[in-house]
Amino acid sequence: MNLSRRAFLASLSAAVIPSALGTGGDSRKIAMRIDMKGFGGAGEADIKAVLRSAAGEIWKHCPNTRFEQPGFAIYHNDKFPITHFERSDDGWIVIGLCLDGPYWARFAYQFAHEFCHSLADHTNDWRRLWHNPGHANHWLEESFCETASLFSLRAMAKTWETQPPYVNWKDYSKALASYAKEWLDDPKHQLPAGKTFIEWFRESEPEMRKNSTIRDKNGVVAAQLLPLFEAEPRGWETVTTLNLCKRIEARPLADHFAEWMANTRPELQPFVKKITVVFGMG
Repeated sequence: MNLSRRAFLASLSAAVIPSALGTGGDSRKIAMRIDMKGFGGAGEADIKAVLRSAAGEIWKHCPNTRFEQPGFAIYHNDKFPITHFERSDDGWIVIGLCLDGPYWARFAYQFAHEFCHSLADHTNDWRRLWHNPGHANHWLEESFCETASLFSLRAMAKTWETQPPYVNWKDYSKALASYAKEWLDDPKHQLPAGKTFIEWFRESEPEMRKNSTIRDKNGVVAAQLLPLFEAEPRGWETVTTLNLCKRIEARPLADHFAEWMANTRPELQPFVKKITVVFGMG
């Protein structure tokens, strides 16, 4: 991209008619605008329908969470999906997606991942949040985001059976479910034969602390976390306090968990406890 970072973010401030996402009153609506350059044959209205659906499957379980208005500015990134920590000049959360056609399962997968980053980095007291992807426990947020992708795909598949964005998209529910199943069935996202998750995690954590985006390892973690979120989807709201913590880059995971627990509302602390148990720290 030839624009400077500041000029690029400023360019995303151009007036675009927003679309609503979410349920409830106006405070629960999230505006969305899309720079369509680079998305190939995908139509703007269709993209918005998929993104609203993907985020909505998580957002509806976060009644006490708010985004500072106005909303999301979506653009095409030709390298990788990304949620920017720096907002656009007019305050929009900036998300890049790496797609160039009407691949709706991939759109859902990528945006659910980035929406989870937005929960962790841009909600409620977001100015207090630690926006440093280099700290040693950032792999946990990345793993939650992979979990979010699977959660949304599987939830969308059920929703679209009866309430698709368009009537003629009903049969696409099978493709959404299939995409999630193929991901979960991929050996890269499964534990090695004969090894427990705790054993695998103790071996893998040092590497993940150095590199938070080893996707195969994030995937193994996500496969362990998915059943917890599907059983108790209100747990998504705990992600909003994940980064309300002391800015200590090499902090032990147990200390991060303790602060996360302390910053989480009492009624959601049992869910955080379940997460810690997964990692052998309950």
